[in-house]
Amino acid sequence: MTPDSPSDFRMVLRGYEPSQVDARLQSLADEAAIARRRINELTAYLEKLEAERESERTASELPQEPPSFEHLGARVGQILALAEEEASELKERVGSELDARQAEIEGSAQQIRDEADLYAEKRRADVDAEVARLLEDARRTADDRIDAADREAAGRLQEAEAIYESQRAKAAKAAADFEKTLAERREAVEADFQQQMAEAERRSAELESRLEKRQAEADAEYQDRLREANRLLTEAQQRAEQIVGEAKTTAAKVRSESERELAAASQRRDAINAQLSNVRQMLATLTGGNVQFADPFADAEEVETEGVVDGETDSAESDETSQIEPVEDEDATERTRVIDLGGDDKS
Repeated sequence: MTPDSPSDFRMVLRGYEPSQVDARLQSLADEAAIARRRINELTAYLEKLEAERESERTASELPQEPPSFEHLGARVGQILALAEEEASELKERVGSELDARQAEIEGSAQQIRDEADLYAEKRRADVDAEVARLLEDARRTADDRIDAADREAAGRLQEAEAIYESQRAKAAKAAADFEKTLAERREAVEADFQQQMAEAERRSAELESRLEKRQAEADAEYQDRLREANRLLTEAQQRAEQIVGEAKTTAAKVRSESERELAAASQRRDAINAQLSNVRQMLATLTGGNVQFADPFADAEEVETEGVVDGETDSAESDETSQIEPVEDEDATERTRVIDLGGDDKS
């Protein structure tokens, strides 16, 4: 059995499959991307809550009740109240239309939202123009009615002055009652607003805490798995280097043993050649002439020369060994023949 040369060793890795490690790393990267996308969605949700809280704050600052014009007289107050009521109804109608349209826009998809935005802008411009026109008409009507009321009031000034004092007292009382009611409603609205704000802040803090925790967990898991993958790759590389080193050491050992065996065979060949020379001299002395023997090492020397040139290949070493071993048998046969010749001469 002859050992393989270093170039015949097959390179292998001991450990995890690199493609599986890469796939796992890609999976971890995808999970991290999903976590970041979820964070962005929750951030958008928090911004929406903040916008709703700002809208509630703005709504709480609006006046709760329309002003009263009773202190100006019954007819004047009726005229102004009617004009204010018409304007309020118009504003409420326009506000309702805008709110309904805005809710519809927010519930639609992105493409519908873009089209609705364009339509809303156009509709808002038309509504603004209509509101401006209606307000101008209402203002003009109110001015006309105020002028008529002024003319009528000029004729009834004495009567108005007579009842002014009593109306002023009533108005003062009504104003006091109104201020009291307004203060109570303001306090109730403020308390409700503070409660809603505290709840929104609590939910916001809770969401932020959960987001930070999940982000930290995702980052920690990603780092752990990344370190584990790097460790496995490092171990696989080290194992591969170890196997290659062992293979090189084995190849060097085999080469050294082959060279040592070749040197020993060369020494045996030289010894046999020396013995053959002695036998030739003895035969020449006994027979009185030159005795020619076929050189049994002619082919062996040729093969040996080729083996020295190609000593690193296992096939050359195998051929050389097969050529040297028969020489020992020829040496034994030759020595037996010499002994037999010597015995014949003595007899």
